[in-house]
Amino acid sequence: MRLRNVKNKEIIFAGSTYLVKDPQNNKGKWQKVFGNNNPIYLEIGMGKGKFLIDNAIKYPNINFIGIDRLDSVIAKALKKIPPDCTNLRVLILNGDEVDSVFDHEIDRIYLNFSDPWPKERHKKRRLVSNNFLNKYDAVFKNNKIIHMKTDNARLFEYALESFSQYGYILREVHLNLHNSDINNIITTEYEEKFIKENNPIYQCIVEKTEDLT
Repeated sequence: MRLRNVKNKEIIFAGSTYLVKDPQNNKGKWQKVFGNNNPIYLEIGMGKGKFLIDNAIKYPNINFIGIDRLDSVIAKALKKIPPDCTNLRVLILNGDEVDSVFDHEIDRIYLNFSDPWPKERHKKRRLVSNNFLNKYDAVFKNNKIIHMKTDNARLFEYALESFSQYGYILREVHLNLHNSDINNIITTEYEEKFIKENNPIYQCIVEKTEDLT
């Protein structure tokens, strides 16, 4: 489905204090951008921003950065951010460019409902492929922690295999997250839609510590 263009998005971008327009200039300096030493969590493929914004509001002592390659999606997200959300920044960026923007500064990565790229010849484009896990090595600060959610069973199976082969430990695995005993789950826009359709949501939390590398 083609995403509808957002009118006046250039005006939205120009007037936003949350959009970082030249993120490469801040590589290695993101704590200075936020003005504190709090942990930095990164969502790759933030969509319209619900998950990112809700987290930033709930956890003011954590810094959140969201990236997405679609400027129309970013424009919609920027319009939702409350004026006092100082622990949040947004970038228009492709996922495969993360290592050009961050240098051992990220404490956690969120991968929510990423494109499954179902064809075998496209598997290197999956955000959980070795190609991307190698890039994440360059952006993580210390221990490498990834939270992943998807509605795609085949992508989830591939992710579990990919994580394990790369040296990640599976800390949590849920085959139907919203039928688990976890409360107060922060959802994405896609997730809300899938819940209404009674589709299972798959989630895993994986970690790779320095002494295992």
